[in-house]
Amino acid sequence: MLVGDLVLAGVLVLLGLGVEELDKGSAARMVASAVSVVVLTLLRRRLPVFTLVAGSVVGVYLPGAFLVAIPLGWSAGRRIVGVGRALGAFTAAFVAVVVLGLVKEWSLGRPVLMIVFSTLMFLATVVMPGLASRYWSQRNTLLRALQERNAQLLRERAMVAGQARLRERQRIAQDMHDSLGHQLALISVHTGALEVDPVLTDRQREAVGVLRQASVAAMHELREVVGILRDGVEAPLPVEEAQPAARGVAGIAGIVESARSAGTDVRLTTAGQPRPLVAACDHAAYRIAQEALTNAYKHAPGAPITVELRYEDDSLVVEIANGPAAGPGAGEVVSGGQGLTGLRERARLVGGMVYAGAAEGGGFRVAGVLPYGTLPAGAAFDGAEETGAGAVADDFGQQLRARMAGGAQEPLDWAVIDRKLLSENSRSGGVTLGCGIAIAALVVLLIVIGAAVALLVGSVSDAMLGRDEYDRIQVGEPEDAVRSRLPSGDSILTEGLDRKGPTRPQGATCLALLADDDSDLGSDSVFRFCFKDGKLVDKQAYQAKQ
Repeated sequence: MLVGDLVLAGVLVLLGLGVEELDKGSAARMVASAVSVVVLTLLRRRLPVFTLVAGSVVGVYLPGAFLVAIPLGWSAGRRIVGVGRALGAFTAAFVAVVVLGLVKEWSLGRPVLMIVFSTLMFLATVVMPGLASRYWSQRNTLLRALQERNAQLLRERAMVAGQARLRERQRIAQDMHDSLGHQLALISVHTGALEVDPVLTDRQREAVGVLRQASVAAMHELREVVGILRDGVEAPLPVEEAQPAARGVAGIAGIVESARSAGTDVRLTTAGQPRPLVAACDHAAYRIAQEALTNAYKHAPGAPITVELRYEDDSLVVEIANGPAAGPGAGEVVSGGQGLTGLRERARLVGGMVYAGAAEGGGFRVAGVLPYGTLPAGAAFDGAEETGAGAVADDFGQQLRARMAGGAQEPLDWAVIDRKLLSENSRSGGVTLGCGIAIAALVVLLIVIGAAVALLVGSVSDAMLGRDEYDRIQVGEPEDAVRSRLPSGDSILTEGLDRKGPTRPQGATCLALLADDDSDLGSDSVFRFCFKDGKLVDKQAYQAKQ
């Protein structure tokens, strides 16, 4: 900021020295102008009111410091707090410019013209930069406030959506715990009692033992599901009950082998360097393979199945593909229709995704992409994949992407929001801006008209002469005496009039004036006075075509 101010001050000093050189200013005045420009430029941010008034005063007496009024007006418009205070500061600066300008140039006369000229220059160099700066500052302030409010609304909406999901999950978890948990516990107790019944044969006890183990495993898995629904994360199992090999990536080989033993053509391949996964992702990979294989058994019996595990640099890809069914199915397939939906939700909870769709050749393909680590449930919202209740759209049509990395939230694209704001408020904003421009243009037009009128009035007074005064002046009177009684004739209204009348006396200089009682619209009534050797040698009254 300081470097920028110094650069700006240097540019203004160079321009000011050029102005002083054209005005033939002294060395002392050049030094004073340069010092004033540097001091005012450096103080304009901290003392906007003082520098605005002081710069306006200095510019009257030091032409080289005149251009500093532009950055002073810009800073004052942006940094003066309050409309009343800003209006007072600009009014004080304007009054100072006009009054001091009249005092300085009073000997030249034409005070109206000086006031008009000073007003125009003040508007151009101080007021317009100040208004532009104030508008820009207020617009940025409003946009920042909208950004903060929008971010707060998004955070609140995400919290409300998360709480709603959590309440629903807790309700579902409670229902599952109360119903399925009770039934599975009864199955486990009864099968345990049957397993020790002496009436049963060894083969029957073995079958009952399998049922009891299945019920215990089902209770463990129910506990995990209930934990996910309740807390959004995998429920940890006790150390003695944890079975990562059976229900993780390592357990996929077991379900593949079971499928082979049942007569299904299943092949398992692994690519890449195996890497450990967190428990939630490890279990999700197992569930994806299990559900995909189950779907293949149901919908494409007899079709060959391939299971592939690919360890990528940042994620594990679990892909299960089957060919078309080898023959007609065994009849109606019982299915809840929620398997793939559950897989997608499970993958989303650990920061991954699941794809399911038809494969080439008439088969079906399920692929899951799971990170080696995991994110908390609800921490990731992907606008490209999430289109249901989990997607949270903001007020301006942009979806919230809250990917936490080191505690910092990814910034939103506020250029898009800015364009949306402009489009939403184009009508009201356009009307307001149009009215402001129209008022400013009207003010400038009135000032220009006033300046033109003032110039015309001064020009007319220098070009008009009455008939009585013309008649009182006699040929032979001294030139100085006659000229003292006549207007100066320095006006655009009298340009070329002395050459339009009768032939001028040889060697004489003539002064042509307009008659103040002229009523002919097609020509001008001209009074011409010709002087030679210090005397009035000729005077003529004639009509000159316009």
